[in-house]
Amino acid sequence: MRAVVLCLTVLCGCVSAPAEMPPATAVVQAVAETDPVGSGDDAADDPAIWRNPVDPARSLIVATDKRAGLHLYDLAGKRLDFSASPRLNNVDLRSGVRIGGVSGVLIAASDRADVTQAKMALFRLDTAARRLVPLASVAVGPGEAYGMCLWQRKRDGALFGFVVMKDGRIDQMAFDLSGAVPSARRVRSLKLGTQSEGCVADDRTGQLYVSEEDVGLWRFDADPGAPTTPRSVAKVDTAQLFADAEGMALAPAGRAGGYLVVSSQGDSSYALYRLPDMRFAGRFRIGDGTVDGTSETDGIDVILGDFGPAYPGGLMVAQDGDNAPATQNFKLVAWSAVRRAVGLR
Repeated sequence: MRAVVLCLTVLCGCVSAPAEMPPATAVVQAVAETDPVGSGDDAADDPAIWRNPVDPARSLIVATDKRAGLHLYDLAGKRLDFSASPRLNNVDLRSGVRIGGVSGVLIAASDRADVTQAKMALFRLDTAARRLVPLASVAVGPGEAYGMCLWQRKRDGALFGFVVMKDGRIDQMAFDLSGAVPSARRVRSLKLGTQSEGCVADDRTGQLYVSEEDVGLWRFDADPGAPTTPRSVAKVDTAQLFADAEGMALAPAGRAGGYLVVSSQGDSSYALYRLPDMRFAGRFRIGDGTVDGTSETDGIDVILGDFGPAYPGGLMVAQDGDNAPATQNFKLVAWSAVRRAVGLR
């Protein structure tokens, strides 16, 4: 009799399944983790990866401690160097740029030391000595510097930096690296409506992606001569993407394909969007394994290619917001594990 009543209840529509179930969240595990940052509370923030083209297993990770400075790690997570600077937030780098006439690796970080006047802190990565070399502090404009990403224009190799202010303004800076001390000038400003931070620029396609934390993801044309109108990529919808939408990275493929990876901080996961059409491609989180998983991730980076036996198809690095009992740190994940778990082509 109970079965009959249940069937009648379902047929009458009194019990119904949700119209749209949230997508499944795959789980991967980290291969390694970095030494914890020296500062307590909310300190570790954003990583950037340099891939060694000659010996991939000797690649390097730079990462910010926003209460102390910039760290340099190897792929075992060992700290190799540290450059003190009290309020660096986001960081990015580009290889093969000419600094003072010499080819090298430029590192740029958003500097929040003065919350009324944004700056960029510039470094050179000495890949042979595995050291950080401070170069310059560059004024950007009024406001609190928050996000930071670089873009190298394909047609002429010109290098630009995007500094995302906490209030949603984005200042685009054109670098002059011809002298011994780099400089930069502001060439235009873009605007989102509320607090924003994460950004990443695609050197292949000239697209800039920015996360507005409680709203969603946006896309701009990166060229300074292009229109400044943002185009929506994805909304914070508590199904695919949860507030705060934070760090962003690219896993490129071919001329315009691959994936945009976004830290969905509110549910400690990562959302994937297929390039170039921005279709949702899946979700994953980094769970406990040999090392603990991640939670409430701020910054991320992904670089594809061979990084040695542990990371043959690419490397993802993610900030871990809770590394108790130690202070915060960064987790290293094989991109091949993400591909398998989510079922990416």
